[in-house]
Amino acid sequence: METYHGKVYSFALAGNPNCGKTTLFNSLTGSTAYVGNWPGVTVEKREGTYKKEGIGRATIVDLPGIYSLSPYTPEEVISRNYILENHPDCVINVIDATNLERNLYMTTQILEMDVPVVLALNMMDAVKNSGMSIDCEGLSRKLGIPVVPISALRYENLDLLMKKAIAAAEKKRTGLSLWAYKELKEPIDKAVGIYRAAEIENPLFHALKALEGDDLEKSKNPVAYQDVEKLNVPSEDFEAKSADYRYQYITSELAPFRKGAPTQESKKMSRSDKIDKVLTNKWLGIPILIVLLFLIFHFTFAGDLFYMNAMGLKIGTYAGAIHWTMDGQDFHPFIGLFYDDGGIVSIGEFFHRLIGDGGYGFTEEGGTDGNPGLLGMLNAGVHMGLEASGAPEWLNGFLCDGVLAGVFAVLGFVPQILVLFFFFSVLEDSGYMARIAFVLDRIFRRFGVSGRAFLPMIMGFGCGVPAMINTRTLATDKERTKTIRVIPFFTCGAKAEFLAVIAAAVADAVGFDAGLFTFLVYLFGVVLAIAMVILMNQTTQREKVPPFIMELPPYHVPQAHALLLHVWDKGKHFIKKAFTIILLSTVAVWFLASFTPNWVFIASAEESLGLTEADSILAHIGMIIAPLFTPMGFGNVQGGNAAWTYAVASLQGIVAKENVTATLETLAGIVGGNSLADIVAYSNATGGHMDAASLTAFAVFNMTTIPCFASVATAKGELSDRKSYLGTIAFWLLVSYVCGCLTYVTFEWPVSLAGTLPAIVLLFTGAYFYNRRKNDAESKAAKAN
Repeated sequence: METYHGKVYSFALAGNPNCGKTTLFNSLTGSTAYVGNWPGVTVEKREGTYKKEGIGRATIVDLPGIYSLSPYTPEEVISRNYILENHPDCVINVIDATNLERNLYMTTQILEMDVPVVLALNMMDAVKNSGMSIDCEGLSRKLGIPVVPISALRYENLDLLMKKAIAAAEKKRTGLSLWAYKELKEPIDKAVGIYRAAEIENPLFHALKALEGDDLEKSKNPVAYQDVEKLNVPSEDFEAKSADYRYQYITSELAPFRKGAPTQESKKMSRSDKIDKVLTNKWLGIPILIVLLFLIFHFTFAGDLFYMNAMGLKIGTYAGAIHWTMDGQDFHPFIGLFYDDGGIVSIGEFFHRLIGDGGYGFTEEGGTDGNPGLLGMLNAGVHMGLEASGAPEWLNGFLCDGVLAGVFAVLGFVPQILVLFFFFSVLEDSGYMARIAFVLDRIFRRFGVSGRAFLPMIMGFGCGVPAMINTRTLATDKERTKTIRVIPFFTCGAKAEFLAVIAAAVADAVGFDAGLFTFLVYLFGVVLAIAMVILMNQTTQREKVPPFIMELPPYHVPQAHALLLHVWDKGKHFIKKAFTIILLSTVAVWFLASFTPNWVFIASAEESLGLTEADSILAHIGMIIAPLFTPMGFGNVQGGNAAWTYAVASLQGIVAKENVTATLETLAGIVGGNSLADIVAYSNATGGHMDAASLTAFAVFNMTTIPCFASVATAKGELSDRKSYLGTIAFWLLVSYVCGCLTYVTFEWPVSLAGTLPAIVLLFTGAYFYNRRKNDAESKAAKAN
């Protein structure tokens, strides 16, 4: 084991969004990066270790990207408090050198703290390419701190940066203000004197915040704050003047160290400007975005690449490179790996099939059991080994169908999730993701959320877990809450699977095109999400849409090393969130489906006692809750003797949406079939009435109700408090139940629209006037104060 006896420094990376701070963090820390949450909040915390022989070792903390140290967002509060309270040995202030003046505003605030500071001028390669240059030595003398030109993307001067940071950390530094003069000098000196007399650390920084009327400062140092208030300096005037003086100082004293016109002022358009004329075009921006997102999801999840099979290209099914027979059963571990009867598979689907979902791959009546990839081979090996050793049947079922099936259900989808993360990381690191938020802000602002909210919503088409995690980029708790609540309405890959099963049953029942049915359900989810955001913004989650300020970084080719680290970070988070929950729930479901209420193991007694899954504990639970689904068209009235199967499938869908399909396929065997259509036929033959209206309501309910346990756990971690979390669970249940009922009633009795449509219009009209009344009351209260 390596032993290090030197000092381990603590460095904080601070900078504006899109200044290349995360790229620098990845380049410095490599595989040592750790991702978690800041204590008590849901903003992402990144921490890693830098170590280089001959230079030293340091813990690097990547602070959230912010524009200032004022407490307007959770990110700003975190960055400010970390520097003030955790006392890092040095703050590395990362600057986008192509936007020097804008980035130096926060530098003037950091310099007011009693902390060593090193200025890292990032993207210097882009500065040179644009014909500019920066006098780093002159800027260093003016600021009084080391200034190091770097390119985090190209690993240029990173060792020099760390040497300067370690050297700075060895010296004590006192905060100073570069701009405090004219009529503000006297009140500033008096306020600083008050804080020094109270022996409060960082007196200059705290004094300036007190003069600005900073709420966080008021709560942290109430006595000194009140003494500063006695100076009778109008806080709003001081804050406005101080901001103006900062920019005046930057423009007059610091900007001249940059030689040559910046990119945005150059007569010759930069490469980024030329690209933006197309990608952010008023008319082309959104169509291009839609095409890009379609391609991302198509390459990640499609089973018919470019719809070649749908257009007539029939190539059969790839039989697999290997197969063998054991105990009279054919084993095909890689069947359909590259293509099957549905078409050529996408890159994401290829990796999904390569890894597999843990199905054994035994041939049964011309088909196969599960998706038999590498995980299937492993599960089959354990299954056969237990059989050969004479292990009890319950142990075999528990390990292979319970424990391993639960683990592999998660691992089988990880490759596709990583492919999705890769594509989104490319968009983010290239600079395009910032443009997406900019383009969509004009539209989404009308619905009560900023353009940033659209990105996690779109990610919901892939998986709700990373989508909810991505809401950390949003500005307010209410905006995060609204977005998290509607993410499940964007149909994820797991839901697409059971929608295909339901669509096939609808096609069999009434001849409606299965593809069109699936598309319409997807579209319904998007429309419902927008409608619910509007409704929440008028009622329970009322707020003014926060201002949306974003620096548009220049386009660049993503760094392969940083991309892989980014993807791995996200992948680890997904596995951590989803792994244990799905494992435990799958084991519980296996147990409930394998034993009768008097603890008879069904698999070993089904022949002697005539037991089936209908005798299981799970089936009895289904029979108890089946009446709840009657208003939605698939309860005990419409389901006949098979009513419990729909209830159980919906219940298991809350664990993992893949379970809806698996449960329906398993329970179809009870009625002598192998599909949902067979269960529907059995329902109708035993006194039920399952039709297209019932199946559509079944699809809508399962698509909009409580998402999988992994998403529920993620929502709990991302929401601000217990009340918001419980409210979100209730929201999902209420919306899905109402939508399921309305769907069934509408399709079964179209004349009911005469009552439901006016009721919906009345609901939104009432919400609109409620919001107006609350706004008027708040305005009057504000004027009275």
